[in-house]
Amino acid sequence: MYKWIMSVLFFGACALGLVFLLVSAKPEKSEDEAAAEGGKPQLKITASNFQFDQPEYKVKKGETLQVVLKNKEGTHGIDIAKLGITLGGKDMSKEVTFNEAGTFEIVCSVPCGAGHVNMKAKLIVE
Repeated sequence: MYKWIMSVLFFGACALGLVFLLVSAKPEKSEDEAAAEGGKPQLKITASNFQFDQPEYKVKKGETLQVVLKNKEGTHGIDIAKLGITLGGKDMSKEVTFNEAGTFEIVCSVPCGAGHVNMKAKLIVE
């Protein structure tokens, strides 16, 4: 009889502990979520295999934005050489002030496979 009561108490305590852990655990915020909560305006660029989510991105001259790269599929980076913007690896976001108007090429900076050379988009600073 005591074995049965002890088993029920043991498994009940384990279940209660699991419920407590699941309720109290808060996932860590990603860098772009933290920036969004901080009220910083963002330029989000999402990369998947061999393409960016948009063919072109537009920003205003003089605007300061948190440029955020998100990898939806595969591992990618971005390079906007003429503006000196490089993201990838551990640095997936960077605050940038766009002081120069023009059209700039965004390329994937991480060799990601057969379609890598065609992985391009445009950034238009108006």
